[in-house]
Amino acid sequence: MTAGSRGDVAPYTGLGHRLVRAGHEVTLVTHGCFEPLVAGSGVRFHALPVDPRAELESPRGRGLHRSTSGAGKLVRVVELARRLVGRMTDDLVAAARDSDVLLLSASLAPLGHTVAEGLRLPSMGVYLQPIAPTREFAPPVLGGGSFGAPGNRLTGHGVNLAVEHVFAGTVPAVRARLGLPPVRTGTARRARERLLWPVHHGFSPLVVPRPRDWRPGLGVCGYWWPHDTATRLPPALLDFLDAGPPPVFVGLGSATVPDADRLSARIVAALRRAGLRGVIQRGWGGLAADGDDMLTVGEVPHAALFGRTAAVVHHAGAGTTAAGLRAGVPAVPVPVQFDAGFWAARLVALGVAPAAVPLRRLTVGALSTALLRATRDPSYGERARALGVRIRAEDGVMPVLEAVNGLGGQRLSRW
Repeated sequence: MTAGSRGDVAPYTGLGHRLVRAGHEVTLVTHGCFEPLVAGSGVRFHALPVDPRAELESPRGRGLHRSTSGAGKLVRVVELARRLVGRMTDDLVAAARDSDVLLLSASLAPLGHTVAEGLRLPSMGVYLQPIAPTREFAPPVLGGGSFGAPGNRLTGHGVNLAVEHVFAGTVPAVRARLGLPPVRTGTARRARERLLWPVHHGFSPLVVPRPRDWRPGLGVCGYWWPHDTATRLPPALLDFLDAGPPPVFVGLGSATVPDADRLSARIVAALRRAGLRGVIQRGWGGLAADGDDMLTVGEVPHAALFGRTAAVVHHAGAGTTAAGLRAGVPAVPVPVQFDAGFWAARLVALGVAPAAVPLRRLTVGALSTALLRATRDPSYGERARALGVRIRAEDGVMPVLEAVNGLGGQRLSRW
């Protein structure tokens, strides 16, 4: 069960596919607009209402751009999510009634765990970001950085409480509906912690090592790669790749931007100043470019494209960051919001990106300078290739599969 943008969904298609291959019946429960992602994977689909792209493009969603701080955007997204989550409850409960085990993303864990408790189903977390508080870094959703060891852990607890607050208006009704006693906001989370509720994290320990102060039951597995049935690139893109030196990929994924035309012009100018060809992905932001040295594309499989590029410029979402690392190519992260700043900082710390160029500070000069460093300094490519080899050798699904097999499909008498 997951909710959010494409990056919050795609990794679970690969995780689900591997579980299906191991003999399990798997249903992906998420927004209906993402049903095409499970095509050919063997994973079933249960649609949730709410179109995340439509919500981000609504007046309420566009209001997120008016907040420049991580905390300000978090407050706005919590308010937006609170208004939407109730519309998904009936389908979450219906899907759970047909299930033996619930695997819950961080975006739905508080509500999903309540449903699991009410139906006496075993459950576990399958998270794409490190959510649990730690002294080692600040909550990723606040954009990376550090408030010092005590501050990092304190803000981590604050962010977790904010996430619980998203469901404060929905969980009480669900608990009553499923015959559970009422509890205060935050009490259920503390109970999960005391019970060492298992959470598996779908990112590489080479990228984010498991924090030393995490409690038992929180594991870092390795990446879960999206199930891509489209392994060949479109003919026009193949022709473009063959017509010259490796281009730079530029895409902002599911991020929306206030002025797509202005941003596109800056990106193209930066590429040309650096003497580089570009493949520009439209994405949800609507980027576009013209000219013999530029090609605008829609959705393309990152696994098939990134390895043929000189570098990737992306919004530093968890999934696109992972795809670039897997391909072993340098990156220029352009963090837009939430956890993007965290992943961008990791790329820089790993030595596979020269610098982050935050969207709000993106200029032709800043982007072209970063592109020149990423593509002309061989050290970035060398480190990226070496890290890519190690990441491709990991099997992030196996710990989840072993945990699911260990549950034995038994229902719980009471949490």
